[in-house]
Amino acid sequence: MPITELLEKNAKEYPNDVCLVEINPDVHEKKRITWKEYELIQPDTKSHYRREITWNIFDEKANRIANFLMSRGIKKGDKVAILMMNCLEWLPIYFGILKTGALAVPMNFRFDSEEIRYCLNLSEADALIFGPEFVGRLEEIVDYFEEDELLFFVGTDCPSFAEDFEELVADCSSEKPDVPLSDEDDAVIYFSSGTTGFPKAILHNHTSLMHSCIVEQKHHGQTKDDVFLCIPPLYHTGAKMHWFGSLLSGSKAILLRGVTPKTILETVSNEGCTIVWLLVPWAQDILLALDRGDVKMEDYKLDQWRLMHIGAQPVPKSLIKRWKEYFPNHDYDTNYGLSESIGPGCVHLGVENIEKVGAIGIPGYGWEAKIVDPDGNEVEKGTVGELIVKGPGVMTCYFNDEEATKESLKDGWLYTGDMAQTDEDGFIYLVDRKKDVIISGGENLYPVQIENYLSKFPKLKDVAVIGIADERLGEIAAAVIELNPDTECTEDEVNEFCMKLPRYKRPRKIIFADVPRNATGKIEKPKLRKMYHSVNLVAAQNES
Repeated sequence: MPITELLEKNAKEYPNDVCLVEINPDVHEKKRITWKEYELIQPDTKSHYRREITWNIFDEKANRIANFLMSRGIKKGDKVAILMMNCLEWLPIYFGILKTGALAVPMNFRFDSEEIRYCLNLSEADALIFGPEFVGRLEEIVDYFEEDELLFFVGTDCPSFAEDFEELVADCSSEKPDVPLSDEDDAVIYFSSGTTGFPKAILHNHTSLMHSCIVEQKHHGQTKDDVFLCIPPLYHTGAKMHWFGSLLSGSKAILLRGVTPKTILETVSNEGCTIVWLLVPWAQDILLALDRGDVKMEDYKLDQWRLMHIGAQPVPKSLIKRWKEYFPNHDYDTNYGLSESIGPGCVHLGVENIEKVGAIGIPGYGWEAKIVDPDGNEVEKGTVGELIVKGPGVMTCYFNDEEATKESLKDGWLYTGDMAQTDEDGFIYLVDRKKDVIISGGENLYPVQIENYLSKFPKLKDVAVIGIADERLGEIAAAVIELNPDTECTEDEVNEFCMKLPRYKRPRKIIFADVPRNATGKIEKPKLRKMYHSVNLVAAQNES
């Protein structure tokens, strides 16, 4: 069935049950709040901003949004982009778009102006729905928008180049729009990127979305009584697909804006969270805060917390060992996936296999996985090859990119670009990445982008960016800088030059050294990785 039917089912079966709660510790309760008729602010949360909606209201809002978009000409097959921070409006907008038969196009809120413009063009977006955090970035590119391109603003103080979305939606019908949908209909476009940093548009249908719901619920056993704490951004397949387990079970989820150990533990305690998905840095921060006594277990109600799972980057064994010392009763799982495989779960460890921490796991529910040589032949256990996966959640294609699709999809198998091997029990271990992408704190960094920026530094002769191990973030970007002859330079000068880069893209380490290139002029990154001990980084983390 199309995924929209799950929302409608929950609205009928659990109309008055709370399904979504937004908590934002950084917003004072006196600040103007949208959707006032649905807000609920708790007096004892002080500066915490808390709103909630029920399944019935969620579905009604999605219907209003769908009917409004259709009144403005959005039809089946069109594309509507979402550029918003996590908030209570995000998911109703996503489902409202799907109910029109159009494709939802979630966009990374870290995109700069040019990346926003590039991805809107790449996906052929007909409309953009955006939040207040992005007004400045859009002002820089507003002249590039076509006259018939729709720009809708969600928030207060609507800019002159956009229309006030909430005001326009408020008077629209809350009845389900009469748009037939099938499992094979296109549903979403997500963005991925190779080592060059230029995104690819990944097309999925409703079958993919529904399979991700089933996979998540099968892996983590969500019931109606569970409460899922969602912290990562909803534009990311990982966050949304883990929430899909709550959608399938009709259970409640908490959207938390804030990743300090205190806000996480406080929210788990106050909201009765039973399942929490963390990134490695957040888990490490919690452990360090507990070690220092900055937070104390006895200050919180945590007995109901049953599952902590991690994704988006390799997980050190030492982290889980320390976690179990503080939380001995927690189940633990890790998930592996790509946006091309509708996010997490095509491979997963399984809560019953904690003795295999370090592995990414075994094929997920309904998935197949193999490790193959360059000719596509399956290798023997213990031999390194490329991980490929197959299942109902594999993308339809790279949108408008036939060549890239042919490279990644072969006979229904998705070639992941990750190098892996299996142990004697069939558990899969990542040993290195075929691509040069650096995964730092769960975010992808693209070396070529950083290298291109640094190449403008006047004292620089050559530059190469590689990932090196970091205890907290998994990897950090290190810039190997070869200076012009007879030139002196300090790390501070380079760091100052990088201040115009987005913070997460700035190199965390500067190394002054020659940059090796081969006979064809390509940077010899394998040699650099060996020199700076980043060879087989993933395997090294698995052994830590």
